[in-house]
Amino acid sequence: MTLTAVLAVLISYALGSLPAAAWLARARGIDIRTVGSGNSGATNMMRAAGKGPAVAVATFDVLKGVLVIWIARWLGLGENVAALCGVAAVIGHNFSPFLQFRGGKGAATTFGVMVSLVPLVGIGTAVIFLTTVWLTRLVSAASILGVITGTLVAVVTGESVWLCLAIAALSALLIYQHRDNIGRLTGGNERRLGEK
Repeated sequence: MTLTAVLAVLISYALGSLPAAAWLARARGIDIRTVGSGNSGATNMMRAAGKGPAVAVATFDVLKGVLVIWIARWLGLGENVAALCGVAAVIGHNFSPFLQFRGGKGAATTFGVMVSLVPLVGIGTAVIFLTTVWLTRLVSAASILGVITGTLVAVVTGESVWLCLAIAALSALLIYQHRDNIGRLTGGNERRLGEK
């Protein structure tokens, strides 16, 4: 791997680590780590401050994923390095040095990476996510089903082994970040969208 590629991956981690939810909540006098799930993401931002700030956070987090892929391509680093940059951005989001290596669960940033790497994967992920939220109001379940669908779409449409592995890694990381949610889902006590 070239020095430029290594720097691109490190920059992607740094960009991914920018905690929009925590900073926006702090500007409103709220420590998001003490509200709701304690997660620094859009869903918890809705609990802490309402729809407007939550939409702003979700948009920012998606754009982090889009931006790192764009930078890698602009530098001519190829799809393999672009995929690594995407994974680095999500890791940065989930384990941010600004938050003592805590962070969000990576759903929005993962979507930004997926839709930028392989648009069809992003579309498949979004359709399942939105449908599941509409039917159940369970954002955690929607996120998990969305990335599983995205991984299957990547495999079925014949994407390269490297891209499939990167998308599978992103999906596995998201599912891991939702391990507590999975416990609540199986126990029937997961919070639904709109509930405090």
